[in-house]
Amino acid sequence: MAERSTAAVDVADNSGDDPLTAKADKAATDGVAEAQDTAEKSADDADNKAGDRQNGEQPSIETPELHSGHKLARRYRLEECVTRLDGFSSWRAVDEKLRRAVGVHLLPADHPRARSVLAAARSAALLGDPRFVQVLDAVEENDLVYVVHEWLPDSVELTALLATGPLEPHDAYQLVSQVSQAMAAAHREGLAHLRLTPSAVLRSSTGQYRIRGLAVNAALRGISAERPQRTDTESIGALLYASLTQRWPYDSDAYGLSGLPKGVGLLPPDQVRAGVHRGLSEIAMRALANDGATASRQEPPCTTPDELAKAVAAMPRIRPPEPEFPAPPEYQRTTYQQGTYGRPQQRPGVTVLQPPVPPPAPLESRTGRVLKWAVSALLIAALGLGSWQVADRLLDQKKGAETPKNTQPQDIEDKKEQTTGKPVAIVGAHDFDPLGDGSETPSEIGNAYDGDPSTSWQTSNYYGYPNFGRLKEGLGIVLDLGTVQQVGKVEVTFEGTTSVQLRTAPEGASSQPSSPDDFTTLAAQSGTHVTLAPAKPVKTRYVLVWLTELPSNAGGYRGKISDIKITS
Repeated sequence: MAERSTAAVDVADNSGDDPLTAKADKAATDGVAEAQDTAEKSADDADNKAGDRQNGEQPSIETPELHSGHKLARRYRLEECVTRLDGFSSWRAVDEKLRRAVGVHLLPADHPRARSVLAAARSAALLGDPRFVQVLDAVEENDLVYVVHEWLPDSVELTALLATGPLEPHDAYQLVSQVSQAMAAAHREGLAHLRLTPSAVLRSSTGQYRIRGLAVNAALRGISAERPQRTDTESIGALLYASLTQRWPYDSDAYGLSGLPKGVGLLPPDQVRAGVHRGLSEIAMRALANDGATASRQEPPCTTPDELAKAVAAMPRIRPPEPEFPAPPEYQRTTYQQGTYGRPQQRPGVTVLQPPVPPPAPLESRTGRVLKWAVSALLIAALGLGSWQVADRLLDQKKGAETPKNTQPQDIEDKKEQTTGKPVAIVGAHDFDPLGDGSETPSEIGNAYDGDPSTSWQTSNYYGYPNFGRLKEGLGIVLDLGTVQQVGKVEVTFEGTTSVQLRTAPEGASSQPSSPDDFTTLAAQSGTHVTLAPAKPVKTRYVLVWLTELPSNAGGYRGKISDIKITS
């Protein structure tokens, strides 16, 4: 049940559609009436159809009759019907080829919205933004149109989160920040959602928010808008309002939330619930600045997701609450420490009074005697060592003029100094992204060590957090020195402040390790020009420059390396 509630597609929520059970009960009740009024209904059928055509209503379309176990394209096996509504159905399915759970929308090919659903799904699939639930396939086959998308069983709907109470200020801040930035990126590509409800926003176990149903949910229901950016911005404001107050910002109940009292208008969140963050309350009102709603400080309303994202970025960042650690339990003495171990147990009803045992005198116990002998032995050893050092020094003064000095250690040190500080040639390099898709702009890898600071190798652009959007721990470049060489220092030049680690493969490694954990971390630093030096020079063939945090870049985070130098 938890999996169904968190991964189901947002097509049958509390927006006015009857749930499946209600429809079934209604059908059962109407069946009795139909048995009595068959003649009257048959006479009125022609008039009703004519009235529907005059009102512009679409004739009802039957949902495709499919069952659990049915396979699409000999690959997607239907498991559970999540929604059956308005001529289409949504299923939880299994991709038997890749052995993973997926979601599937199904509707007949002659459905009036089949073409628009296919077009919306294919456009959303081209976006490729990880902040959205990805569309995996969109196919018309055997009189059916179906759309396959990701299934996220480990994520939780915002609807379920709000059922337990309003969000903390930091969580609400992350929600409006991530959702507004994601929708701004979608609108720059010409895509709108038009159905951003609490059930369309998911929060993963890492705290990242993901949006599902981009363009597809609206196409399934035939929803359109004259000002799509304004519609999505107001929806984001409604999500923030609900996250702060646990109330829906309109006078009707929706999505399991109570609406505002009728006749009072749209109240600011900090007037609906005590303790609401003032800055977030104003942001919500600026996004909902429609139908006369304005911010308390009369600031201009936000009419696009991009304006909303900039307004959120301009406010002071809200930090997460400090973790609370429970107090440790009081120390409990065991029976052994209390001196009762090995004693016979007392019989019930018999009280035996033990006379108090006086503590032993200092240094008279067993431990004290051992301590006295140990101190005495140390004093004797110290006196003997001091006498020997004095005698040895007197003998050295007499033989100092006759004994030549041994210069061999100094010669060895000089040779060591001569072997350090020399440039080490880099024979080859390639990108190293084992925790991601395995590739990170490999065509530009030579720019990182060509000696030209005007060229650089760069990572992909990540959103939300400098640590790769919390999608992975890091990535980097593996430098091949050709043979085992001594590495004493690695200098790296970045464009923007970047956190980096120096890792090396074992000296006896015959090939490059495939996992970052197979490398040994020797140094770490952050800056634009860093010098990574281990405690002492090491010998290795493979050197890993491992990035852990990226600088900000055009609304996201991107790392750039313009030069790498290695010396012995």
